[in-house]
Amino acid sequence: MRGKSVFTPVFSSRLAPVFSRYVDLKHSLGRGFDAPSRTLQSLDRFLYDHRATYPDLNAAAFEAWCHTHEHVASGVRRVRMLDVRSFCLYHRRTETQCFVPDLSSFPAYHQRIKPYIFSEAEVAKLLAAASSLERKPSWSVRPEVIRLGIALLFTTGIRRGELLALRLGDYNQHESTLHIRQTKFYKSRQLPINDSIVGEIDRCLRARTRRKLPVSSDTALIWNSSWGGGAYSGTSLGRCFRYLLQKCGIVTATGKWPRIHDARQRADSRIMPNLISNHSSGGARAVF
Repeated sequence: MRGKSVFTPVFSSRLAPVFSRYVDLKHSLGRGFDAPSRTLQSLDRFLYDHRATYPDLNAAAFEAWCHTHEHVASGVRRVRMLDVRSFCLYHRRTETQCFVPDLSSFPAYHQRIKPYIFSEAEVAKLLAAASSLERKPSWSVRPEVIRLGIALLFTTGIRRGELLALRLGDYNQHESTLHIRQTKFYKSRQLPINDSIVGEIDRCLRARTRRKLPVSSDTALIWNSSWGGGAYSGTSLGRCFRYLLQKCGIVTATGKWPRIHDARQRADSRIMPNLISNHSSGGARAVF
């Protein structure tokens, strides 16, 4: 069973023992806590490097540290500032006079990006375009793999990271399920899939077997032969998705490419039987 690695930061400032206890507490509660840990490590390094100017974490030190994050989006900066505030509230339990940032000084919340809702016709175009992707010696099953990835995103609602974490051993053909691991909330679940998706997975696996490509249980389902094999990265899959969007002429009302995450907003296994396209293997018409 593949476990999720936990990031363990190293602290050096005057507050290092408090930082360590706080992170250990979060880990003991079963939380990954990687991003907040990195934020606290950043603050710790700042306090250590500027210990002559800021011997302790106070309003001036916090403001100066925040200035070092002005290169990131305000929404990300707000989250990092909230991580520090949560730490300060923890610290105040034992040090009643310790500094706690004022929320009114934080960047405002931003409205979430409105998702793009794909039509059935657009999903069908993407599937057909994926089936017709160019084959190369190093990309011999690229059409089958990318088509499968798109089919899973649009029918199951899994996240991109969950899709790319899938291994062949997570697929149970007999029970028609996928074992989803390493989810956003660190829980595993059995995801039922319909016969159409089972057929797509089996076609992809047959294509890999015919070409004598890896089909062991620990091999990535969304397999990329580049750089010696392994799962597609989020960047590589996103780049391929944008290529298909461009090929199909699919853009938002503002002229931008939809995000791969938007596929989850359209995810519905019931729409797929209506999507019929020519398969690149033998020209058979697959209903899915």
